[in-house]
Amino acid sequence: MVTNNQVSGLRTRQVVIKRLFDFLISLIGLLAFAPVIVIAWCIATLDTRSNGFYFQKRIGQNGKPFYLVKIKTMKKVEGIDTTITTTSDVRITRSGAFFRTTKIDELPQLWNVLSGKMSFVGPRPDVPGYADKLEKEDRIILSVRPGITGPAAIKYRDEEELLQSQADPQRYNDDIIYPDKVRINKEYVMKYSFIKDVKYILKTIFK
Repeated sequence: MVTNNQVSGLRTRQVVIKRLFDFLISLIGLLAFAPVIVIAWCIATLDTRSNGFYFQKRIGQNGKPFYLVKIKTMKKVEGIDTTITTTSDVRITRSGAFFRTTKIDELPQLWNVLSGKMSFVGPRPDVPGYADKLEKEDRIILSVRPGITGPAAIKYRDEEELLQSQADPQRYNDDIIYPDKVRINKEYVMKYSFIKDVKYILKTIFK
């Protein structure tokens, strides 16, 4: 949890407006996309021969862990346990490739937004070992709820393809991509505006 050296994030008014927007839009989204989520869950369940929902521990606001929910797009393969994924990852199922391309696998995260664990826009929530290791002024990133999309997510929307072209994807992620994401996410929090949030959502939809 964030206790020491915490840098202030959004003002109270900004937090209230952001949360109200998240709650209303996620509620509408869940009602609108419920049939798509159910169908995708059924297909993923059959394809992976397991629960079609995928729950993964991520680091949330103030460093508190929560479980992010997505449509399952990967199957277990013995000997592979890395959290770094490339386009040629053998764990990705046939339906999973489609769900990842169309972002259908992201739809259940609307529940994370509705329940207050996430926001529509913000730093993407990391698995343990990254965001929870942030230090000093970088910890301002943890002062806000993690998001489904955001400036870093938009810049690295082709991250899996980028990692695929690297000789050592894990090292490239840790040495190049992750530090850049930290820089972008710090700037997002420090220069936050609701209008920018709307622009990021529109960019995500149309791209």
